[in-house]
Amino acid sequence: MFRNTNANEFLAITGINIPDVKIAKKAMIWPGQRSIKFSLTPLNYTLSLHAMTIEKLEFTLPAVFTIGPEDKPESILIYARLLAANNEKSMKHIQELVTGIVEGETRVIAAGMTMEEIFKERKFFKEHVLQGIQSELNQFGMVIYNANVKQLQDSPGSEYFKYLRLKSQEGAINQAKVDVAQAKMVGAVGEKQREAEGRKNIIEIESTTVIYEQNRKVDIARAQTQLDTEKTKFQNNVLVAEIEAEKRAALRDAELQRE
Repeated sequence: MFRNTNANEFLAITGINIPDVKIAKKAMIWPGQRSIKFSLTPLNYTLSLHAMTIEKLEFTLPAVFTIGPEDKPESILIYARLLAANNEKSMKHIQELVTGIVEGETRVIAAGMTMEEIFKERKFFKEHVLQGIQSELNQFGMVIYNANVKQLQDSPGSEYFKYLRLKSQEGAINQAKVDVAQAKMVGAVGEKQREAEGRKNIIEIESTTVIYEQNRKVDIARAQTQLDTEKTKFQNNVLVAEIEAEKRAALRDAELQRE
């Protein structure tokens, strides 16, 4: 019997003359051989994971994982071996296997953390859960293509996360109030500092102006005094010159009379 596959499919062939598992896109299936057609298209696993923290507190983690065979020759071979080993129940077995791995790794990681650690370090928790799941999936040739881990939820009868969220919200509100008050204080201080700096600048300018005006007055007074001194000297010189001229004129008159 000749079998063919679509673009994203392979055949896993086992049986006579095949020591392990043969991977093919198309092949003749001889008597004594079996073939399983499988797709590399990943599947979505919508789960509501129940786990317990180190304090024995239960919580629920809704999540959607997109998981499928890794598109590498060695991974496809490992995946094909898994399918061939379970034959008719292969896909159901794989879905149960994946679900068990996801739930198991989530419980293991959660069991080593407190509820508050899980709540505050959600990114850390998610990363470690995904790392643990991927580590287990590697041995089956599968990979996580996408993971949407939703908000942590309280188990029925528990309100722990509810109160933690309220506490976080109140903390954020109070911090916001503190930030606003601090910003107002900084603004008020800054405004007072600017006013003081402005007054200081004005005083410095006024002081500089007064000093300049005083110096100017002193310079003017000094110049006026020097001018008055020069005037007095000039007037005295003129008077002396006039007296000497009169004396010389008198001497000439006397000499003329004696002649």
